[in-house]
Amino acid sequence: MPAFADYPAILVLCTCPDESVAVDIARVLVAEGLAACVNRLSPVASVYRWQGRVCEASEQLLMIKTVPARYEALEMRLKTLHPYEIPEIIAIPVAAGSGPYLAWLAQ
Repeated sequence: MPAFADYPAILVLCTCPDESVAVDIARVLVAEGLAACVNRLSPVASVYRWQGRVCEASEQLLMIKTVPARYEALEMRLKTLHPYEIPEIIAIPVAAGSGPYLAWLAQ
């Protein structure tokens, strides 16, 4: 299996409590060059266990496209911007994609 850094791109998933937070985070990540593109999906119906209880919430999902070299800075920035105590930050390696799109993303 290739090392994380060997993939041409990564997709980072992060849920947000509402549209305002999601828009703000997306704009900052792109403006600061930590992401090439961020898609917002809404609504996302989340069911999760938190502090011993089963909870349900309507959230927005951010699909953040970037390269592995920017992941560490992106994660740190997400943690400073996000209102959740423990935000969902999950990185998925992109094994393949359109050559021109991946080249654009890398810039």
